[in-house]
Amino acid sequence: MSSGLKTQLTDAMKAAMKAGDKETLGVIRLMLAALKQVEIDERIELDDTRIITILDKMLKQRRESISQFDAAGRDDLSKIEKNEIEVIQQYMPQALSEEEITSIVNDAISSTSAASIKDMGKVMGIVKPKVAGRGDMGAISGKIKELLNAG
Repeated sequence: MSSGLKTQLTDAMKAAMKAGDKETLGVIRLMLAALKQVEIDERIELDDTRIITILDKMLKQRRESISQFDAAGRDDLSKIEKNEIEVIQQYMPQALSEEEITSIVNDAISSTSAASIKDMGKVMGIVKPKVAGRGDMGAISGKIKELLNAG
């Protein structure tokens, strides 16, 4: 049973080859290689949920690289990473709005009766599966801290 997202990536790779779009082709090949690596290492067939988790990790790595390249004044390398993020994000679910994130976090705080920052792990355990691949976990973690400290 093949995943729809993986098929979509394979089709996009073929389209990029035909169009001669080397940058997009390179990023799609990186994504497919990362997926294949996990499949081989864990001897499993990936489903869309797991693929989104892997692509989300790739996005996080690129965001970290961008901040390091910007700090070092390497705009050329930063631009490459930003272009890769644009390609990867095309295959991610629609990002959550600030309001949606706040609502999910507030629901999790209510359902866990979280009262302080000590309860962050409980809240994160509920929030993480709901926002996987649809928001920057660093920013969401910050939102949880902000709402727990405010409450």
